[in-house]
Amino acid sequence: PTIGGVGLIADWSKMARIGFAAEGQMIVLVGAPPTWGSHLGQSVYMRDIHGRADGSPPPVDLEHEKRVGDHVRALIASGIVTAAHDVSDGGLAVALAEMAMASGIGATIPGLTGTDPIPVWFGEDQGRYLLTLSIDPQSGEWDRIRAEQGKLGIFAPWIGTTGGDMLKLGEARAVPVSELTAAHEGWFPRFMDQAI
Repeated sequence: PTIGGVGLIADWSKMARIGFAAEGQMIVLVGAPPTWGSHLGQSVYMRDIHGRADGSPPPVDLEHEKRVGDHVRALIASGIVTAAHDVSDGGLAVALAEMAMASGIGATIPGLTGTDPIPVWFGEDQGRYLLTLSIDPQSGEWDRIRAEQGKLGIFAPWIGTTGGDMLKLGEARAVPVSELTAAHEGWFPRFMDQAI
């Protein structure tokens, strides 16, 4: 099933889009659990890479989802969020790739130490959002946001920075955004050519 929604944007000047807006901006993963995405059950990764459709989907905590959603909306309304994307099908790696492809701007995510990389990059835990912020990470503004997140019980680490024309996730090979775009946009024509 598909659910659609329509909303009213009060101030177009404070609207966040899916694509990275500029180089050198903070990338923050809002709502990330401390386990960094350990749920691979029913995920696109398990289906497409391992041919499996088993396992439990990630649990949903509606109260936490509401707190996170309200916080994300408040940050967008404040005018400091330049891009926003939910982390869903395909997990964190796919969401970052979609943001890079939408803008042509790359990103560097140094890696999340002490964790298994597959669940981190491809886990589909609920209630997570990638945001880019147009503030200086050394500023008091970032400290204020972190303090507010702490009061709300929201885990929201700064995971990387936008910039360049490559997407670099942890220790994996950096991939040119143009290569990602070509693969993403070219699959359907290739599929149709093979079907005919």
